[in-house]
Amino acid sequence: MRPRNFNKKKLFLIPFGIAACLSLVSYIVMQLWNHLLPDILHAGTITFWQAMGIFILCKILFGFGGRGKFGGGNHWMRDRMAERFRNMEPGEREKFRAEMKDRMCGWGRRFSGAPGSGPEKSASSFTNDQL
Repeated sequence: MRPRNFNKKKLFLIPFGIAACLSLVSYIVMQLWNHLLPDILHAGTITFWQAMGIFILCKILFGFGGRGKFGGGNHWMRDRMAERFRNMEPGEREKFRAEMKDRMCGWGRRFSGAPGSGPEKSASSFTNDQL
């Protein structure tokens, strides 16, 4: 059996682990910025705290990544679209599939030099015979 205070020790160490990871990433961001951007873009150098701010800002703006509870992008949109698709009649589903096929599968043919395709032809003007 494990000691009863094991969870308290683990909870006590989590903030230090997060601070250590944040500090390491901020240091890496600072080093990369200071060694690359002044030469490439003629930008000024930054401090450790500015690098940490840039990192946190990027995480807020672009997300935390992954497919877990806090990442994964548009799961609410997928769920909403799946619900709408389930509520459609079979005829509506086939019409929707055909329309999506015309929109998504035909777009690359507009400029690929396929016979009858040109810049003036839109993706939705393709028929199933041309796909």
